[in-house]
Amino acid sequence: MEITFHKSSTEELEKNYREALQNKDFAALVNYLHLTKEEAMKKTTKLLATVEELNHCKKCHGLYECQNAYPGHVGTLEKSEEGIFATYKPCKYQKKEWAAKESKKSEEDVSLKARMKDIDVKDKNRIEVIKWLDQFYEQYDFSKTMKGLYLHGNFGCGKTFLISALLNELREKKNVQTEMIYFPEILRELKNDWDVYEAKMKKYQTVDILCIDDIGAEKVSEWSRDEVLGTILQTRMNHHLTTFFTSNLNLKELERHFITNDKSDEKIKARRIMERIKQLSTEMVMVSENRRD
Repeated sequence: MEITFHKSSTEELEKNYREALQNKDFAALVNYLHLTKEEAMKKTTKLLATVEELNHCKKCHGLYECQNAYPGHVGTLEKSEEGIFATYKPCKYQKKEWAAKESKKSEEDVSLKARMKDIDVKDKNRIEVIKWLDQFYEQYDFSKTMKGLYLHGNFGCGKTFLISALLNELREKKNVQTEMIYFPEILRELKNDWDVYEAKMKKYQTVDILCIDDIGAEKVSEWSRDEVLGTILQTRMNHHLTTFFTSNLNLKELERHFITNDKSDEKIKARRIMERIKQLSTEMVMVSENRRD
């Protein structure tokens, strides 16, 4: 059904449209969408909202600071033979997060089945780490205090796979309770579901061996650093429980990552976290080919 407008309504639409055209971003968007004057007049309000959201995107540094109505997306219009319709388009940060989740899911599927016999021992860049893991497996004794590993290196070099292979072997052969958590995702889960917060935190604090995977990839806040990570690490340190870490950051880079602002107490809080990590683990670096490729 064709919608008709009274003369006064049409004049008001045209007035608003002409005023909006003074905004060069609005004019560029109308041109980009190949809208006629009549089409743009009827959609001026929506187009202005799109311009506002696109301007948010120009200043945005990540999903955590998205100001748009639908986080990670821009509400816009599309034109087809059927007409003009509203839609949401994902931003580059949303696409990146989706890709990372897919990659992580694929990696996790492989890691769940990983065993030490599956480890590729031909890559000389991984030999020292593999030796360390073999020795840890042979010497593991729950009654003793045993440091875990802080394993850092380039993206996709197999850090998660190697630690997973060790933990799976310990669980299957020595009946050790193990848990590997992808830290950025765990923080989202804890924040979004307070009903499970206490139970999950207790598990991470008390499981025989915990691996915190991809630490340093999360958005840092005082809550995530002090209330979640700090609490987990302090409890595990007090009870002499083995803890592993994987990261793309070395320890110095991770300490800088934990500083949320320029206040002096922030440096102290970051250093406190680092001391716990150092107490719980031995640092090793592994730089190798990107196996995800």
